[in-house]
Amino acid sequence: MSAPTARYLSLGAGVQSSTVLLLAAQGRIPTFDAAVFADTGWEPDAVYRHLDRLATIADRAGIPLVRVSAGNIRADALDPAHRFASMPLFTLGPAGERGMARRQCTGEYKIKPIKAEVRRRLGYPHPRRVPAGVVAEMAIGISVDEIHRARDADVAYMRNTFPLLNLGWRRGDCIAYLAEHGLGATPRSACVGCPYHTDAEWARLRSDSPTQWADAVAFDHAIRHGSARANAAGQPLRGQFFVHRQRIPLDEVRLRPRPADAHTPGCGPWTCPHPEVEPHAQPAVSGSPMREVA
Repeated sequence: MSAPTARYLSLGAGVQSSTVLLLAAQGRIPTFDAAVFADTGWEPDAVYRHLDRLATIADRAGIPLVRVSAGNIRADALDPAHRFASMPLFTLGPAGERGMARRQCTGEYKIKPIKAEVRRRLGYPHPRRVPAGVVAEMAIGISVDEIHRARDADVAYMRNTFPLLNLGWRRGDCIAYLAEHGLGATPRSACVGCPYHTDAEWARLRSDSPTQWADAVAFDHAIRHGSARANAAGQPLRGQFFVHRQRIPLDEVRLRPRPADAHTPGCGPWTCPHPEVEPHAQPAVSGSPMREVA
């Protein structure tokens, strides 16, 4: 196995990846050549404030915190001239069929820009071929209680590592460690209008960030009949899109937060959650009335 050419951290700015950055900054694990945050342009304000705190910590430790972006996911979704990277929106077909749209947003707005940055830093930006033996380690914040999310990299020039697994740390250990070092308010990282939000997160957004709540409500209404590009082309959705699993307008949902929702993992580049689809719900597949006509 080739020795790594560089070491990077995939920084989602949630509990686990923030813990990994802090561990490196304190010298408890090997340092990184850079911590890379993929900005979708639509993170909650609390995430951006937290990211600024992490940038200060990283800078003191000599770790560059790099922000990369493939665009603003909200603006792109509502732009008739932009390709729609499908979000895992909840679907309701003409006859009441319940399903979910495909999730392409994580790959488009998080994984692709991180890979592009790694290639650039290795000296082989696309479309140049990365030579055999040129490998970057990519540390990913997955704790023991989420070990099922740990996977090998899908490209030869990256090798995924999992520092928290090596330490045997669980999410609770990370929370305690962050709190001990003044980062107890580390937020969950996910887009403002992410369909994977729990009711607790929607309720918190509504009470703590009314402007962003209104933004999510407006987005929910705007995507009801499919992407802006498809509608502009005269190809509306055969059915409806919703950001909430109840499949009614977000501002009409009666939110029912549960204590367990506080432990829901964030949407990191390689750790985006996959909630169970409701009974009898079918995923949106080609030819389904819940998908846009090609």
